[in-house]
Amino acid sequence: MSEDSPASPQPVSAPTPDPGWRPSTVAVTAGRPEHRPDQPLNEPIVMASTYVAGGDLEYGRYGNPTWAAFEEALGALEGGRCLSFASGLAAVATVLDLVGGDAKVVAPRHAYNGTVLQLGDLEARGRLRTELVDVTDTDAVVKACEDAALVWLESPTNPALEIADIETIREAAHDAGAYVVVDNTFATPLLQKPLDLDVDLVVHSATKYLAGHSDVLMGAVATRDEELYAVLKGRRDLLGAVPGTLEAWLALRGLRTLHLRVERAQANAQELVRRLSAHPAVGEVRYPGFGGIVSIVLAQGAMAADLLTRKTRLWVHATSLGGVESTFERRRRWKSEPATIPDGLVRLSVGIEDVDDLWDDLRTALDDVV
Repeated sequence: MSEDSPASPQPVSAPTPDPGWRPSTVAVTAGRPEHRPDQPLNEPIVMASTYVAGGDLEYGRYGNPTWAAFEEALGALEGGRCLSFASGLAAVATVLDLVGGDAKVVAPRHAYNGTVLQLGDLEARGRLRTELVDVTDTDAVVKACEDAALVWLESPTNPALEIADIETIREAAHDAGAYVVVDNTFATPLLQKPLDLDVDLVVHSATKYLAGHSDVLMGAVATRDEELYAVLKGRRDLLGAVPGTLEAWLALRGLRTLHLRVERAQANAQELVRRLSAHPAVGEVRYPGFGGIVSIVLAQGAMAADLLTRKTRLWVHATSLGGVESTFERRRRWKSEPATIPDGLVRLSVGIEDVDDLWDDLRTALDDVV
């Protein structure tokens, strides 16, 4: 090589998230491949069911580099190790599989419908016992923990948006020898980090805010307990509750803008709460003070709520949440929703559109149902 020929560029490692970095920086940087000249900046989609023998992967059900990149990024945000799953309910089912033999699970009476339905199914088949509690009644929840094997929490709850005293409940549950699980789908690790409160497991429907574009079904679990991680991975491998490679890639791409989407959705939600509180068609506004989910109770009940969801042009009547678009629905249209949820409650998932356009569309519809 001549003296003036350039030296071959040397590989540069992708940055390992620094403990001092803010979550927005971690969301952008974690889960990147090694920086090599002319190589992709993002982890590629690895479409593989079979690997050459002799390494750590062996077979497509045991791992995939694209899953691993998503798991690294979400684990860095939550402050633990992450496992991805085919859906949020696949993650829920794998966690509930930790207990059995007539063990008791304490869970919110108002929670994600799929979680409550799974608990009911398992109880009906003699797999466990369930005690549903009002998570705002901390003393009652603490008492329920006394003979529990697992305590499942949502904070905020879906769709009532109640807040649990996670630390007090966690202490009581651990004193009883129970696992503590927090579904962090609504808050995301940007607004709440349950592992920092010493809970055992965090669950996500990655379908919602993490992926954020209404095009992915995926779930995730995070933990700091290596033994629990190994058990859950073993169950995932055995049951085959693994995500698709494209879904994992899309979820990681969505995660890169999580901080921007949550910031905008939360700002929009807070402004809409202010305006909704003054509208005569709205009897109650439920909002925990953070996040992009708002629940309103229509003063004239279920018929007014159903009418509202059919009168908008911008707001979309849909059952999911956490996407860039604003969606809403009357939750009691589902027969499995508990009777303690008001008939006229409408859950709003506030998106990232212009807040004045969102309000104009919603106000016009509300004016028609007064």
